[in-house]
Amino acid sequence: MRDKVIVFDTTLRDGEQSPGASLNIFEKLEIAKQLEKLNVDVIEAGFPVSSPAQFEAVKRIAGEIGVRIAALSRTKEIDIKTAYEAIQNADKKRIHTFSSTSDYHILGKFKSDRYGKSLEEKRQTVIRMSYDMVQYAKTFCDDIEFSAEDAGRTDIGYLAEVIEAAIEAGATTVNIPDTTGYTMPSEFGKIIAELRRRVKNIENIIISVHCHDDLGLAVANSLAGVENGARQVECTINGIGERAGNASLEELVMALKVRKDLYNLSTNITTKEIYNTSRMVSAFTGVIVQPNKAIVGENAFAHESGIHQDGMLKNRETYEIITPETVGVQKTKIVLGRHSGKHGLKARLQELGYELTDKELQKVYELFIDLADKKKEVFDEDLRVLMGDEIKKEQGYYELVYINVNSGTNSIPTATVTIKGDDTEYSDSATGDGSVDALFNAIDRALNIQPKIESYQVRSVTSGRKALGEVIVRIRQEHQSFNGRGVSTDVIEASGKAYIQAINQQEIFKAELTMFHNEDSFSEVT
Repeated sequence: MRDKVIVFDTTLRDGEQSPGASLNIFEKLEIAKQLEKLNVDVIEAGFPVSSPAQFEAVKRIAGEIGVRIAALSRTKEIDIKTAYEAIQNADKKRIHTFSSTSDYHILGKFKSDRYGKSLEEKRQTVIRMSYDMVQYAKTFCDDIEFSAEDAGRTDIGYLAEVIEAAIEAGATTVNIPDTTGYTMPSEFGKIIAELRRRVKNIENIIISVHCHDDLGLAVANSLAGVENGARQVECTINGIGERAGNASLEELVMALKVRKDLYNLSTNITTKEIYNTSRMVSAFTGVIVQPNKAIVGENAFAHESGIHQDGMLKNRETYEIITPETVGVQKTKIVLGRHSGKHGLKARLQELGYELTDKELQKVYELFIDLADKKKEVFDEDLRVLMGDEIKKEQGYYELVYINVNSGTNSIPTATVTIKGDDTEYSDSATGDGSVDALFNAIDRALNIQPKIESYQVRSVTSGRKALGEVIVRIRQEHQSFNGRGVSTDVIEASGKAYIQAINQQEIFKAELTMFHNEDSFSEVT
């Protein structure tokens, strides 16, 4: 294993913590299937104790996916027991437990005197808890990972003590997270090197790194960790995650592949599945991939400068260190139309990474035909957004069934809506400062709500006058944000769909809070 880097994907756990990027169970399962095609080594499927929906999603993934499945837990018996119950049917299972180690976290999260009166007493309590809970986790399965939360800002001597205790208790992987994205690559590399020098028996386990991107250094720090002996990288598709996000899987994997001359290391990743995985995650989460994003952005393989174009025509290697085909970007896109059958649609969706039952295929096919009637040609990107749009409907509390918007240069924009919720229909009208504002005001009046809109984004998914428009709306309630995404050839309709979807996400969150109550507050996890 010393010449291999284990890829631990946490898109379904830490990635889902990206503001507004909540996923339902079906979406999580589809992404997990695609991650299996990508050939990641470990999928962290979620934090089972945090809610019934999290537990059920992890359980479903563990029962259907052949990749090693990890479940997150705090160093608490209830967390660990629940994590195991969620993954017990997995072919290969891992319990991932964590505890805070930096003085910032210890003083902030272990204030009670029951953990000790002095900082030193609290530190010793954390060591005992870490040891005891790793040992407890070991009674459920052999593969145990321990994370020292905020290791990047932890005193190195104390960090070494905690890690040594975890190894002694039976941890098979120890994770060194830069939870706040604070460290520089040279610093982070030294932390890994120093732990290898100080910690007894560390050569017998896998050292993992989990870096955040608050200063834009998550990938650089992860590679610095690898250079100094780490052999597992924790990352997410498109780099999504808490705050500024996590280390990007595609960037880490391709850096190791392109610079094999420097690292002499490899991964098991099937790189041709990178692009499909990126687009699936973007479609389901509603988090748009920025055009200049390395590896998977729309501009990653585009050349506009005349000098660059000339060089590319003569020799691709003048300006390309990676060919588009290596990561699954195809030069020719398949076009489907109104005369295409279900078999052709199913085959193309499978190539894009989607696995559908006959019932699901029928629903998508009906939407596909409706779209094909409107715009004649349906491209791959249309299919991706179509899939994301359809799946979101399955979790809806409300459905927008009627929109009528009147607007003009010399008139006040007015919107009328009808919304279906369970067995009730809600209708109302409103004016606004523009068509979209009028539409949102009408929805607010119909449902008697007034959410705060944090952001509203519109983009064209495909080209041409009949292109699909994609709208992303983010609303906020107290400290929680909710994303909604709508697609249509009509941007007003897409806006209404996106707004309703964000409201649905908020309702689902409220329902989960009602279903699940835990007296202990959940800390921000690695």
